[in-house]
Amino acid sequence: MKTIDKIPTSKIQRASKLFQTGAKVGVNYLKYYGDKIITSEMDAKERLNQNNADDIYDGLKNLKGSALKVAQMLSMDKSILPQAYVEKFSLSQFSVPPLSPPLVIKSFKKYFGKNPNEIFDVFNSTSVNAASIGQVHKAQKNGIQLAVKIQYPGVAESISSDLSLVKPIAVKMFNLKGKDSDKYFQEIEDKLIEETNYILEVEQSKFVVAACKHIKNLEFPKYYEELSSERIITMDWMEGEHLSEFTAYNKDQELSNKLGQALWDFYMYQIHHLRKVHADPHPGNFLISKKGTLIAIDFGCMKEVPEDFYIPYFELANKESINNKTIFKEKMYELEILRKEDSPEEISFFTKLFHEMLSLFTQPFHSDTFDFSDPIFFEKIATLGEKFSKDSELRKMNGNRGSKHFIYINRTFFGLFNLMFDLKAKDVKINNFKSYQ
Repeated sequence: MKTIDKIPTSKIQRASKLFQTGAKVGVNYLKYYGDKIITSEMDAKERLNQNNADDIYDGLKNLKGSALKVAQMLSMDKSILPQAYVEKFSLSQFSVPPLSPPLVIKSFKKYFGKNPNEIFDVFNSTSVNAASIGQVHKAQKNGIQLAVKIQYPGVAESISSDLSLVKPIAVKMFNLKGKDSDKYFQEIEDKLIEETNYILEVEQSKFVVAACKHIKNLEFPKYYEELSSERIITMDWMEGEHLSEFTAYNKDQELSNKLGQALWDFYMYQIHHLRKVHADPHPGNFLISKKGTLIAIDFGCMKEVPEDFYIPYFELANKESINNKTIFKEKMYELEILRKEDSPEEISFFTKLFHEMLSLFTQPFHSDTFDFSDPIFFEKIATLGEKFSKDSELRKMNGNRGSKHFIYINRTFFGLFNLMFDLKAKDVKINNFKSYQ
């Protein structure tokens, strides 16, 4: 794979790159309008989606950082984006053009004052995989195989400027009105800044490992603080294949069930016992070992679950609460979905919308076991997403509602549900995490 010798870091450079990408998308639409005259609407739209996905990804992959991270987040929600975007954007999880060896060496000199070969007994300057914020190299020290994650230069410094470029688009797309929308962008910015703080990531990683190492069929690497810095992390090299590679060929239902149970228990234990959760559940953050265990390898994005959000959020997961109009509306206010200043029309509209949505999304919590391989459940989610995207009445409403904590908690569940579906896990015991108290 071709390496990158330089990453645009200034606001002007990054804005220029995004403008060039936007221009390519504009050309694709002109082609589409002509294409659909001589071919079917469906074929023309499919080619448009493929061309746009290619051009947008090609533009973002060289920017790295928060711009590429947004693509990664979008690729996790398979029910909203067309398949062409999902397939292309999913490459941002662990397969993007890496930094060239000279840039890697420069990073080590900056943070350790030494070349990597002066720190490790063996260091491979060619990246083994690269994602949105950093890339991983294989190394060895004192006979121990190590994974060394190096953050791309300028990523942390460009977060605010990247988001300021994206914000006008997001405000229009999601119909966010009023000053309160700033809380959502601040939440995303704060989390992205945390993800670029590798000293914090090492602390979070050690915390999760210590708290969850007793969960069955789950493994973690060991982290080495003395070989880590604010932009470089050293951990054990874990042998295994990415979850998406494993699920592409696996036909062993018993193994799928075992891995799915481990993944579900891991997330439920974090949420309900630690009140802090790994909010980045995409395939690139999980490996499957040869002995059939699940390996979790990245804890840069951790989300605190405050009590005043946790209680109403999970009360709404109860079927009884959803079907009780009084309780349901009360929780809607507690979660800031409904507001005191809402008109009767807004109250009626959003109550109905969220009742329909939550009645579907919370189904896994309504029984002792759940079949995450059931395509009907996920087809219903996709159909509902398509319905809302075409709802003209919804576009007229102020979409600026809901607690800021929804952003990463909902992202966690969307990602988790998709991973469980990829694994085709059946008969998952929903409350099994309670056995680990």
